[in-house]
Amino acid sequence: MVKIRLQRVGAKKAPFYHIVVADSRRARDGKIIEQIGTYNPMTEPSTIVLNKEKVETWIKNGAKPTDTVKALIEKAN
Repeated sequence: MVKIRLQRVGAKKAPFYHIVVADSRRARDGKIIEQIGTYNPMTEPSTIVLNKEKVETWIKNGAKPTDTVKALIEKAN
């Protein structure tokens, strides 16, 4: 199953996330299919950058966003 989820890339105590499309059986920071955005919770307010066209395309093709990513997509709109 393909999921849209967060991939952590930040340093210790400074989280930064890529919003990615990945196989649900892969590790959190493992191989991805495509990167479709970023999320930086350290800025005030937090920064969300999304490629909305790619998000819509992947959801139409059957990718399921995680609860956290679903909330970020709604917040970005």
